Amino acid sequence: MSQNSESQDSDSELQSVAIEGTLPLKAVGIENLKEANPNRMPPHRYLHPWFARRPTPVSRLATLSSVLPSGIDSNTILDWMQIGPRDEVEVDIQEYVAERKRTEGERTGTLDDHYGYPRPYSQTPTSSEMEEIHSLLRERWDGELPTVLDPTAGGGVIPLESARYGLPTIANELNPVPTVILKVILEYAREVGSISNELNKWGDQINERAGERVESYFPGARDHQTPSHYVCTYTVDCPECGCDIPLAKKWWLRKKSSSEGAAARPIVSEDGSEISYEVVHLPDDVTKSEFNPQQGPHTRSGAECLNCGIVMESEEIRIRLRDDDFDYEPYGVKYVKAGGETGWRAPNSDDYEAQRKARERIDSDFELSTLLDVQRYIGDEDRAGPYGVTKWRDAFSPRQLVTQYEYLRAFNELQDDVLSNEDGDKGEATLTALSLVASKIVDRNSRFSPLDTRLGNLGNALGGKHFTLQWTFVENNPALGFQDYHDHLNRVRDSYQEIVSYYNEEAADDVHISQSDAADLEIDSDSVQAVIIDPPYYDSIIYSEMADMCYVWLKEYLSGIYPEIFSDDLTDKDSEAVANVAEYEDVASSSSSKSELAAEDYENKMKDIFQELYRVLEPGGVMTVMFTHKESSAWDTLTNSLIRSGFTITSTHPITSEMPHRTDTQGGGSADSTLLLTGRKPYTTAEHRNDESPTLWSDVRAETRSVAKDAARDLLNSGLSLTKTDVIISAFGPTLKVYADAYPVVDDQDQEIPPRRALEEAREAVTRVLVDEYLEGERLGNLDDITEWYILSWLVHESDTFDYDDGHQLGLGLGVDIDGIKRSTKIWGKKRGDIQLKTHDDRVQDITLPPEERSSRTPVDPDALSYTVALDAVHAAMHVYEKQGEDVAIDWLKERNFDTDAAFKATLKALLQVLPQNSSEWEAARDLALGRAHDALGLEFTPTDFTDAGEDKHEQSELDDHT
Repeated sequence: MSQNSESQDSDSELQSVAIEGTLPLKAVGIENLKEANPNRMPPHRYLHPWFARRPTPVSRLATLSSVLPSGIDSNTILDWMQIGPRDEVEVDIQEYVAERKRTEGERTGTLDDHYGYPRPYSQTPTSSEMEEIHSLLRERWDGELPTVLDPTAGGGVIPLESARYGLPTIANELNPVPTVILKVILEYAREVGSISNELNKWGDQINERAGERVESYFPGARDHQTPSHYVCTYTVDCPECGCDIPLAKKWWLRKKSSSEGAAARPIVSEDGSEISYEVVHLPDDVTKSEFNPQQGPHTRSGAECLNCGIVMESEEIRIRLRDDDFDYEPYGVKYVKAGGETGWRAPNSDDYEAQRKARERIDSDFELSTLLDVQRYIGDEDRAGPYGVTKWRDAFSPRQLVTQYEYLRAFNELQDDVLSNEDGDKGEATLTALSLVASKIVDRNSRFSPLDTRLGNLGNALGGKHFTLQWTFVENNPALGFQDYHDHLNRVRDSYQEIVSYYNEEAADDVHISQSDAADLEIDSDSVQAVIIDPPYYDSIIYSEMADMCYVWLKEYLSGIYPEIFSDDLTDKDSEAVANVAEYEDVASSSSSKSELAAEDYENKMKDIFQELYRVLEPGGVMTVMFTHKESSAWDTLTNSLIRSGFTITSTHPITSEMPHRTDTQGGGSADSTLLLTGRKPYTTAEHRNDESPTLWSDVRAETRSVAKDAARDLLNSGLSLTKTDVIISAFGPTLKVYADAYPVVDDQDQEIPPRRALEEAREAVTRVLVDEYLEGERLGNLDDITEWYILSWLVHESDTFDYDDGHQLGLGLGVDIDGIKRSTKIWGKKRGDIQLKTHDDRVQDITLPPEERSSRTPVDPDALSYTVALDAVHAAMHVYEKQGEDVAIDWLKERNFDTDAAFKATLKALLQVLPQNSSEWEAARDLALGRAHDALGLEFTPTDFTDAGEDKHEQSELDDHT
């Protein structure tokens, strides 16, 4: 459990709420992870793609605990959240859930059977539970139910939970795409109810009309093998021989393993004029040694002509695609037979003729020739604009564009019939849900949509955080096969119907949806009791940029129904509160980088949002921020905005909220746990802060370190499933509370100290706690700073690749300028903007070569007799052992007196504890610590000391280890 002292502000009228006390974080964290299972996600996730939706359990907890009075025990909160056994057995629900998690792998039935209760998101409180909750709430909030506001509602999880618990709810969102999702979830499902029959009726008619029109673009008369989807790439003419050069990077169609699956094998004609394909099945038709589908002609450096062998460089390829000097090239066909049998075949002349027909159609049909003729917003990380994908129509191949146009045309033809034949709002609800079906298809039918080779099916374009031109993409047939129109229709229909079932008679009648900037809400001042906000993710996702793909199509479908929502060509980029560096590409300078300008803009916008939330909250009102980010800069910005808006931070709680490495924020700084940070609007005015005397940083610093260390130790002993990075992030909460209580904070020169300094102290202090807990008997402070940074980087991040800001902040705490040592030590390099730690192979010169032939790019000389950096010595020793064997390595070690070198031994021991034990780097370190090398060094440890998980009670837990 997380324990915050029962908060009582200096203003005695400020009454505590449940979130300011003890919360059942372990049980809720386990439920978050259960919900993250792709087979167990709640229905709103299947309605339409959106980004970084919070799990239901943490959203439900944040909502309820922000409005319930303090003093409610954890069992009661979990009961009301529908977590725990449904019978009347008296148990500690926290421990019960934890025990169920520990034994999950031993179950014989379903997960629900094992836990003894259904998935919490599928359950709504009973009438008696709702009556009890509402009675407490009215008593706490002066006889009225509290109004809950989510000002950046996104996919709608928070307002949905608020409405299900019968609370007056306001859901605001800037972006039109999630606004439509909110209307479906919060308005139509609640007010209109079931539309299953209507969706079936009108969806079938759309599919029948459009299916007939697209049939000729997916010909299957020959052999009765109708394409479900084409696997495509591009071709460019070889400048040497004129043959087509396919730009596929791999030839897999479906990859079952590294040497098994279906693949397309290219065949060059005898005269070298053209390429054809045959489908082969490995290993039955051909072995991988005979044909390796992993090796296509296109690599990072260029593309090799299969006929003459000339290589066209990458820049020339980019120019060819930019100038529309290329062709689309299907090279594999997933087909469906009349009886439902599926398989793979090579494209034939009918398929190529259908492709030609589609291209002619988009040039000759007036409606098609102007469809989506709108410029794309090209973001900082866009990987398609440089290849000529500058308009939204460019994001689709001719066959994709024609196909999706025909479904739009069928929808528009039937729109008036739907509105005139369905009563009340059922017509609008039906059309809106049907538009989501079409938009979901777009996500998997574009030049940004990859082939999922694991199943040989369609991948989705919105799975990452920017648009990338896929060198292998899929042209889908919505009328037939996997993920066809009916498949998406059924998913939307069933998801909608399940959401309808969540609303009982006690559900809120007072639910309002608005589309506006969260910094400018049409809400009366002092009228809201609680704000629950999952704020935008700093720079992890540029929501508006990604949403444009769906927006341009939804506008074609829905602009007549919601003209106010779809009034612009694209979504609003200017008002969005994200750190969008693309907005500052043209104004950055040597004094202000585009990253700095974007960060400043984000902070200003978040400050404006928090000030607006401060305005609409009643005095004594509660704001809970759900923040899932690991970059100090993001926290610094958030805290500055929060404090300067007048809020008093009263509590913080870390909770496991995500499966690690979510695709929609991967590499974007998102952590795997969420911090619930609660602030209150004091009864006194916010301006009182300006009259407060500043606090000296020297007074705050010691308390900052102490609080961070205490928080880290509590978390390590809590049983919560948190990574080491998340332990650091979780300590940010109490650290920020110390800072906020002391605000404003200044140094001895009367210069204001930003929150970032407090977070840096917290990071360094918690890192020391992690060293004490995880590195057996080590005093890393005795090592040189570079070696210490390398070891601590492995310890904290448990990976060779991590966010640059994290590594930079760790270096600052140790006195290491990581940028200054990058070139001279080659201890790290950049990988897509992140830090990647280097191995001994990357850093040590080849001892088997004469000195004059060794690479100057590797800085560590294995012939040196001494090393100032202990890591250099150990890496050199690993290299010598690996290249020249144990006997030579022992002599090498003795010549340099490493048998008496404490720093060498401490570094080797630490590496054995922090490196992944399934890595070749760990194995190289292990070899040095075994056998005669172990004896020669006089080591007092062996690698086996660090391989028994049972010996270290604090060893990093797995996701299913919540003890």
